[in-house]
Amino acid sequence: MSAPMSAPVTDEVVVLEVVERPLTTGRRVGLGVVLVLLGAVSVKYLGLAIDSGSKAHLKLGPATGTAHVPDIVVPGRGIGIALGVVVLALGVYQIARGFNRRQMPWVLAVGFLLFLVAFLCWVSARGSGTELDVLGLLQNSVALAVPLILGALAGILCERSGVINVAIEGQMLAGAWAGALFGSVAGGFIGLVSAGIAGALMGLILALFAIRYLVNQVVLGVVLNVFALGLTGFFYDAFMQPHTAALNTPSVLGPINIPVLHSIPVLGPLLFESNIVVYLAYVLIVVVDVALFRTRWGLRTRAVGEHPKAADTVGIKVLALRYRNVVMGGAVAGLGGAYFTIGSVGGFGKNITAGNGFIALAAVIFGRWSPRGAVGAALLFGFASALQTMLSINVPGIPSNFLAMLPYVATIFAVAGLVGRVKAPAADGEPYVKG
Repeated sequence: MSAPMSAPVTDEVVVLEVVERPLTTGRRVGLGVVLVLLGAVSVKYLGLAIDSGSKAHLKLGPATGTAHVPDIVVPGRGIGIALGVVVLALGVYQIARGFNRRQMPWVLAVGFLLFLVAFLCWVSARGSGTELDVLGLLQNSVALAVPLILGALAGILCERSGVINVAIEGQMLAGAWAGALFGSVAGGFIGLVSAGIAGALMGLILALFAIRYLVNQVVLGVVLNVFALGLTGFFYDAFMQPHTAALNTPSVLGPINIPVLHSIPVLGPLLFESNIVVYLAYVLIVVVDVALFRTRWGLRTRAVGEHPKAADTVGIKVLALRYRNVVMGGAVAGLGGAYFTIGSVGGFGKNITAGNGFIALAAVIFGRWSPRGAVGAALLFGFASALQTMLSINVPGIPSNFLAMLPYVATIFAVAGLVGRVKAPAADGEPYVKG
């Protein structure tokens, strides 16, 4: 009896091809229409509406110093038309054939960037032409984005753990108050530490009621915001305002120039001539992102935020981890609040945070609960705030109330455009009872 024949041995490798799901027709056409409208507005109103001889004068660096960059002077009419045509072409191609899902975010970013450049050239080239300080605009954008970045990181630390943090505004307000008070009494460093502690205490209250007593987390966050507003307002009226010289005149943290890096053209003055709060924000962006996606703590945090019962079965202490992360988040938000006082203007005023905690919460959603995405969203909202200030100076014909609402309109559109397509951690806002 002959032996059974065996199958031939080969070196064949099976390759699984991942097929990317294309954009739906409605979404593809809708995004294309947006680009076409931007291009049309750029050509008609930012290009053809400018006199042919008008020049756009853009300033990209300080007047003196090693980081000096020559000013850019270009024909405003030609730039508006040329950039508008490019955006139009991108829109037409998107409608006709369409970019894929991976390319589309970059195409939209390029389209909006080109439109923005055309708009800035239009602002500078109007009438007789004015010098537009683009570097100053970007510096203001970064400055306004720093507290939003810290608030968004605080929200991510909490919500990735399964606890909704609507109280970012209250944590920032407590940090601003503590930073001003203790900064006045003991100096800027103590004020900064005190701001973190004040935010952490607010985080501890949030954790205690949300995790132990199972209070509705959204309602709890709103209550804590009102509590912080009332408490800091009371202390301001009772102690700080009557004794302003002693209790509400902290020294503002001065800028620290990073050797070598601050000499880089454009980027140097923009990023490396700031105070310690800004540098702490840079460090925390990297630390939170790496820790969340590259460490055991991050894996456990994400597991607790997605499926706490499963995490509990493998030995992860769900409630203890949530406590720690919420308190850490509060401390980070407190540092963001300190930027409003000892990081910029010095003294504390009632409701000095002015709703920035809610914008930071929107940045968390817009950034898809990712540190990098939240930073990008915070920079977008900071730029919108800086832009309204610039327009109020260079385009006096626009109503001031309209300009004042620009940052909030940008926030609403950003969140409304993505909220239906993003997914929060599965256990976000869901109390966990160890059974």
